[in-house]
Amino acid sequence: MLEDTSFAIHPGNNTETEAIRFIDIGNLLDYRKSSHGYWFACDHGYVVVRFYHPSIVRIVMNPTSNPDLNQSQTVVAKPESLKITEQESSEWIMLQTEKLEVTISKQPFRIAVKDLEGCVLVQEKERGMVFRENGEVMVCKEKTSEDHFYGFGEKSGFLDKNGEKYEMWNSDVYAPHNPETDPLYQSIPFFMTLRHGKAHGIFFDNTFRTTFDMKRYEHMYTFSAAGGQVDYYVMAGPEPKAVLEQYTSLTGRMPIPAKWALGYHQSRYSYESEEEVRALAQKFIDRDIPVDVVHLDIHYMNGYRVFTFDKDRFPDPEKLIADLKDMGIRVVPIVDPGVKTDPEYTIYQEGVREDNFCKYLEGDIYIGEVWPGESAFPDFTEERVRKWWGDKHVFYTDMGVEGIWNDMNEPAVFNETKTMDTTVMHRNDGKPTTHRELHNVYGLLMGKATYEGLRDQLNGKRPFLLTRAGYAGVQRYATVWTGDNRSFWEHLQMSLPMVMNLGLSGIAFAGPDVGGFAHDTNPELLVRWTQVGAFTPYFRNHSAIGTLYQEPWQFGENHEAMIRKYIKMRYEWMPQLYTLFYQASKQGLPVMRPLLMEYPADEKTYNLNDQFMLGDNVMVAPILAPAVTDRAVYFPEGDWVDFFTEEEYQGGTVHLVHAELDQLPVFIKKGTAVVQGTFISNKEKQGKDIKMYVYASQSDAKYTCLYYDDDGETFAYENGEYLKLEMEITSTSDQVAIDVIRKEGSYQPDYQDIKINVVGLGEGQRVIINGAENSNQSRIRF
Repeated sequence: MLEDTSFAIHPGNNTETEAIRFIDIGNLLDYRKSSHGYWFACDHGYVVVRFYHPSIVRIVMNPTSNPDLNQSQTVVAKPESLKITEQESSEWIMLQTEKLEVTISKQPFRIAVKDLEGCVLVQEKERGMVFRENGEVMVCKEKTSEDHFYGFGEKSGFLDKNGEKYEMWNSDVYAPHNPETDPLYQSIPFFMTLRHGKAHGIFFDNTFRTTFDMKRYEHMYTFSAAGGQVDYYVMAGPEPKAVLEQYTSLTGRMPIPAKWALGYHQSRYSYESEEEVRALAQKFIDRDIPVDVVHLDIHYMNGYRVFTFDKDRFPDPEKLIADLKDMGIRVVPIVDPGVKTDPEYTIYQEGVREDNFCKYLEGDIYIGEVWPGESAFPDFTEERVRKWWGDKHVFYTDMGVEGIWNDMNEPAVFNETKTMDTTVMHRNDGKPTTHRELHNVYGLLMGKATYEGLRDQLNGKRPFLLTRAGYAGVQRYATVWTGDNRSFWEHLQMSLPMVMNLGLSGIAFAGPDVGGFAHDTNPELLVRWTQVGAFTPYFRNHSAIGTLYQEPWQFGENHEAMIRKYIKMRYEWMPQLYTLFYQASKQGLPVMRPLLMEYPADEKTYNLNDQFMLGDNVMVAPILAPAVTDRAVYFPEGDWVDFFTEEEYQGGTVHLVHAELDQLPVFIKKGTAVVQGTFISNKEKQGKDIKMYVYASQSDAKYTCLYYDDDGETFAYENGEYLKLEMEITSTSDQVAIDVIRKEGSYQPDYQDIKINVVGLGEGQRVIINGAENSNQSRIRF
């Protein structure tokens, strides 16, 4: 135990010639209960402990003054009214809810959070909360050899982040994304710890450049920020799913996306003319390949000016958008934050006159170079400016656009730092502060402005927003793609843990650029990546200027047929996917999940990087290397069935699975069910024939199957216009029973029933549907 109130942490180069002096918060001097929680005064700082939920506690430390509890740029939750049990001795203070216990040691001030079984979630011993004179703040927590760490938003490398060190500083990174490439575009300062099958989470709500160090110390990890307060939340879990529900109760959950946004997206940097876009769309129709969205990259604009079209290249964009929509295809244009400094350009004129751009303290507008050349940047930290920017999107929505793609919004600037000067001042709704503090939320606030503008303008339709940059809570507004990846097998491999960790960070709607953005793809890689993309939450093929075109037909009829098969499969799985997105909107649960989320007690799942779950009962084990047709697949507990061949596999072991280039290994857990649809045509998309495949188990098994549907386009579901069926599937040695145990909502779909198909019915097993005996093919009517 430290005898004084400071200690030294040496630089990361392991040379101990110059110590960095951190000041410990010291001993407790005084404390009291207030309307804002529990207030503590220490030798070198002030702390507030506040409970938001029986399983969530917030801890805020300010070295110089009383903590400010109203600084968050993202937390939407309000503290619940809770019963707190208080105990005190000469050495400690204990605060207890029905779910967790917070113990504060007095000399020195140290915090430990436990569950009510006495298991330590987080604790401080020798080191606790500290700061430096330069404003840096840090928290030190004990680490055990059994800890596994997940989340951290958009990070490359493997699934388990133990032994890693990460920065949060939104950055434009075109260079190849290797496991050590950090930071990237998103800053999500949240992580989950899995220990002995139980999980808890920490959200460090500080928008400065932050660092999470799970690497340097054997028995301790730290998280720190370059300025501001210590402000973090501990979520008690104890299951990984519970941690995600608790975290997203704080930072918000995604709205249900429009069904078209869940379809296949085709993009390139760039489709450079109306003629090229029309020809592209017609090829999808002629070749019977589904597509919902064509993206327009920066070349559609007049000199890269946002809210314009180049009339030479795109003479009639409104008619183009309408004609493509008649074909079943939406157009999503890119919109960057940089506004060209052209005195004859209306957007720039308005921005200057209305004082909407970021400025230095002295009053000069910040000018940085991006695609249009010298550009000004809207100050999205000001509500008035967000409204102005959102309103400007009427330029697009009046043409029929229903989705926008935000890029370069870290913000990216073509200079040595790759971003805006950190000395730029943001107005921050009356609390002015520097870009050094608010850099990480610039993309989030641009997304908020864009999404809210679109929602106001679309007359009840759901907007789609794609973003490259964001902060915790970005899921409320936008879909995330993983930026400028490359057409390497290694990037296909890395995309799985990246998207899974984004899901474990509250961002359920995420995915990589299928086929790889930079470099040249090849037919085998594109087929294998499309197979993965068909089961990834966000499904877009995107390629860079100067690289091979990689539309589905670019590599001959044989590979085209394989790619078409899996793009169509995306639409066949749409009912299952849509239900999972509904769950994400209600509980914050990922659509694409690591196996550890469903099997937290199974240590073999803790760093399984090349398999994933779709929901709780579908497992995908793709081929991720060239010329490979056999791979080892780990099957967790239970019995599993190959979705395509109906071959059965025993759980709790590894099996060698064969998959030719046109095959993707997909497995369903026995005793459960999946719901499937049919692809009709590019315009009509989804047919009326909805099927539920029930996978019979000869062992006693019970499974709750949820099915959700609504009009897929408007917010009418918020007023009860949806269909939700909760079905219980019970398997025994002599029967498989399917019972609708709950129905909700007033939505009346075009179909009137769901066809039941029981797979693997054993000898002597009967099928019972809602109490009546049926054959293995019958219907649930509603």
